[in-house]
Amino acid sequence: MTVIVPPADVRSRVVELRREIHRHPELGFEETRTQALVERELDELGIEHRRVAKTGVVGVVRGAKPGRVAGLRADMDALPITEKSGEPFSSEVPGKMHACGHDAHTAMLLGAARVLQGMRDELHGSVVLLFQPAEEGPGGAEPMIAQGALDDPKVEAVAMLHVDPRLAPGQIGVTPGPVNASADEFFVTVEGRGGHGAYPHTAADAIPAAAAIVTALQNIASRETDPLKSVVVTIGTINGGYRNNVIADEVKMTGTLRAHDPEIRNGLEARARRIIEGVAAAYNVKATLQVNYGYPPVVNNVQLAQNFRDYMKEHSGLRVESPPPTMGAEDFAYFAQRVPGVHVRLGIRSDKAGSIYPGHSAQFRIDEEALPVGVQTLVAFARAVGNGEVAFE
Repeated sequence: MTVIVPPADVRSRVVELRREIHRHPELGFEETRTQALVERELDELGIEHRRVAKTGVVGVVRGAKPGRVAGLRADMDALPITEKSGEPFSSEVPGKMHACGHDAHTAMLLGAARVLQGMRDELHGSVVLLFQPAEEGPGGAEPMIAQGALDDPKVEAVAMLHVDPRLAPGQIGVTPGPVNASADEFFVTVEGRGGHGAYPHTAADAIPAAAAIVTALQNIASRETDPLKSVVVTIGTINGGYRNNVIADEVKMTGTLRAHDPEIRNGLEARARRIIEGVAAAYNVKATLQVNYGYPPVVNNVQLAQNFRDYMKEHSGLRVESPPPTMGAEDFAYFAQRVPGVHVRLGIRSDKAGSIYPGHSAQFRIDEEALPVGVQTLVAFARAVGNGEVAFE
């Protein structure tokens, strides 16, 4: 089957939609304007749709021929960042910015919907369009799933795209197995006994104890984890003390624990607690740990990812790579836990377009030459799953 390259009118519409969304960024579960834009486009195309998870939308393109059901997911939310990209269509909302490409993800899925709806007479199976809120937090995938987003019709395989500045326009990345890490946040409170800075022997200083905990926690990665496995232990904030001549009685720290392997992830809290409490005892202070579990690792279904990668290499004319996993997190993980899933990387890196900054940067840009490639990839996945050319079981 020939992979469809989106026509000029679809390409221009995707760029237009992306810029419209970019000008009006909305944070998680606040995406009312973006939701209305998606519904407007689906109405224009005659695609049935319903609301889920407050600001999410699920659309369905029903093919005329029998086949399987593919899901295509795009996240819609922005970040609390003041834009400094210099784009002529920069954010018009102070303190909010599409700094991770979700505006492009939504626009590309709408472009794919346009192509698929236009060919539904020859389309096998159905395609469920999953426009998801709150990927950046607090998480929109789970409430979408809980409200039946994968059930009517029942999705059998699901894909998503994410822009990736490691790859150039015209490149996509498909990697079997783990591709994103878990993301769990932790909170440490160190309680000592305050006193005068001139008489440290009369107090129990929480600050050196906290410093020792920061250093000791790195043993989890450097000495307690297989060096061929990936784990991150990061302290992001430290707060404590009153003034230069006062010994601190309390220090509070926050951080993140990340891993690709679920077994390693499940053991991180116990390791961190042992180290924290042990160091605290050595410094004659008390320390407590609280862990809030976030998104699990994203694990691409091996058979689906391998087969789709091979299919795109053979039929698309694109450069198909298998980039290494990242330690970033994605709540697409929940979709991929329910049905076979594949997280596809979309190349955007371009010196000429200034598309060189990482996600979550105030200077983040996208080379829009990549957008038709994304539409092409989404359409190819939906068609190949629907007609059975890409197997996954």
